Amino acid sequence: MTADEIKHLIETGLPDATVSVIGDDGAHFQAEVVWAGFEGKNMIAQHREVYATLGARMGNEIHALQLRTRAS
Repeated sequence: MTADEIKHLIETGLPDATVSVIGDDGAHFQAEVVWAGFEGKNMIAQHREVYATLGARMGNEIHALQLRTRAS
């Protein structure tokens, strides 16, 4: 996986989100996701929404993803 592929998956799953992903080793990444859909949700719920966009890739192609999320 590349940072661009992860960014695309998150943006596809969370329309209108602002997404930034970094990581160049192919397995460990950091992402910042700002999305209006996070409004009123706690951090755990926000992270679950992001993980849902990545599905089975988490723990497989994506070994680790450090997230920072917030509502826009």
